[in-house]
Amino acid sequence: MCATGEGADNSHPDEDPSAADEAARFSELLEDSAEDLYEHAPCGYLSTLLDGRIAKVNSTLLDWLGYERGDLVGRMAFSDLLTVGGRLYHETHFAPLLRMQGEVSGVALELKAADGSRLPVMVTSTVKSGSDGQPLLIRTTLFDARDRRAYEVELLRARQEADRERDRLLVLNNTLQQTLLPPVLANVPGLDIAAHYHIASVDEVGGDFYDLFPLAAGTWGIFLGDVCGKGAAAAAITSLARYTLRAAAVYNPDPAAVLANLNTVLNHEYTGTDPRFCTVIFGLLTPDTQQGGFRIVLASGGHPPALLMRADGTADYLPTPDGQLIGVLPEAHIATTTVRLVPGDTLLLYTDGLTEAHTGAGGEDRYGDEALLAFGRDLTPTTASDTIGAVRELLDTFGTGVDDDTAVLAVHVPRTTSEGHQ
Repeated sequence: MCATGEGADNSHPDEDPSAADEAARFSELLEDSAEDLYEHAPCGYLSTLLDGRIAKVNSTLLDWLGYERGDLVGRMAFSDLLTVGGRLYHETHFAPLLRMQGEVSGVALELKAADGSRLPVMVTSTVKSGSDGQPLLIRTTLFDARDRRAYEVELLRARQEADRERDRLLVLNNTLQQTLLPPVLANVPGLDIAAHYHIASVDEVGGDFYDLFPLAAGTWGIFLGDVCGKGAAAAAITSLARYTLRAAAVYNPDPAAVLANLNTVLNHEYTGTDPRFCTVIFGLLTPDTQQGGFRIVLASGGHPPALLMRADGTADYLPTPDGQLIGVLPEAHIATTTVRLVPGDTLLLYTDGLTEAHTGAGGEDRYGDEALLAFGRDLTPTTASDTIGAVRELLDTFGTGVDDDTAVLAVHVPRTTSEGHQ
């Protein structure tokens, strides 16, 4: 029989006091009503009538803007909170889209605070309709975009600085590229000369180079080469190669000896983990006083063969087989060939950016040696300037298919008046 009355203990011996405390805390959390969540949400909320007048606004947005509730509700329209540009956009784009679609989201606008400051926000508005499907009011959510705007401003500043830096780099690259080429090719009596340098990318300095310069009385040196790689490292090799070739030719103009000298310099300077090398063709031009025209001795260190377009309308490569890359080995094999240029002949030196240009739609096909030979045969007989002009037009047809810088240098022996002009 259960005892009752005074002194009776009605508690349950198995009840856990901590569980009761937990239940009490949960009960308090439930008192955090939907209205409280609305008022103190981490974003701004407002509801407007269809004519735009504000019908309801939460405390978060009021705190952001520095207004009292009575300043806005029933007295101002949402568009009144916008800057001039924002109002224009709201009337011409935002509001019409909202009427058509029933919702517009993620639009960047600026609000005017009570103190005149501006608050960047991301705005989403939705039309609420009644049970009959007719629109009743517009609910708008606003997210504080100050951090995002600061990020965008910093991103824009960084982009502008990057653009300025790129412009400075392009000027530097262009200046450096110009210093690696001769400002003016030497004037050789009885010889016409033309050259062109095609830049594949303005962002990087290429490694192609060429020159024509006087040596001892009655002789001239000519060379054209291609350094492996691009950028500052390639530019350093290009500069070293140009001046080494000039100096070596003064000391000993024999073409094979000139390239052997350059090979020694590059092999000594660039060894180990970062070897550097290039392909070069070097020629010694000497007037043929007996028969007219010029005699040229060509030496090649792994370079594409020169193309000779003859006065009789034929064209062929001048083979220099087995010539090794310059700078790779301590002792390089240098291939040489000798040819006489008669009046009407044109000799074309070029780098492999021309023959390795992509021609297919997918970039798989290369222009190639056979195509260049056919090009020369169609062109001959020709002149130096006409040859370079035709090559420039050819490179233009490749467009972005030319992914390597290309240097071309042509020498032509003009016909005499008695032989007729071309």
